[in-house]
Amino acid sequence: MSVVLLDRDGTLVVDRDYLSDPAGLEFLPGAAEALRQLHLRGHRLVVVSNQSGVGRGLFSPEQLRAVNERLAAMVREIGAELAGIYCCPHRPEDACACRKPAIGLVQQAAGELGFDPAATVVIGDKASDVALGRAIGAVTIRIAPAAAAPASAAAPAADGDADYLAPDLLRAALIIERLRGASQPHEP
Repeated sequence: MSVVLLDRDGTLVVDRDYLSDPAGLEFLPGAAEALRQLHLRGHRLVVVSNQSGVGRGLFSPEQLRAVNERLAAMVREIGAELAGIYCCPHRPEDACACRKPAIGLVQQAAGELGFDPAATVVIGDKASDVALGRAIGAVTIRIAPAAAAPASAAAPAADGDADYLAPDLLRAALIIERLRGASQPHEP
């Protein structure tokens, strides 16, 4: 069973800049289906997200918890499950060990959930997500809505920042399945 580390805002749900109200959660197009497919194919789904709105005083830890609880419920409603949600509440200037691209959240998740960070796939829409993936030795997929759909769903990223580019999470799920298929031994 593989682990997929997912950014939240701009990857799974619409980025609403410091989302503090669970009612504002809305899956991006294709994200719900991608989560369902990944879950049904045996991948463990873990959210790893920077949420500096807490450190900035824009919303409370309790509001963040409510948003995360609603996200977990939305994922269950579409037939999938999140193995965990890990958030950094600090501001960028706090220089903490958990704010992406630092690896603290992944280390915490790996310790609690029992997985090898280097054996994961990291999916996100920002350079910090890609840098996190590189820091742990994972395969990286950057969500870039303007990216043209590759001729092959497992086409490498042309710009070299991530291992692969995908216009949305559904296309990223296809890349993961192609990679998984390529690593499986074929029977004669």
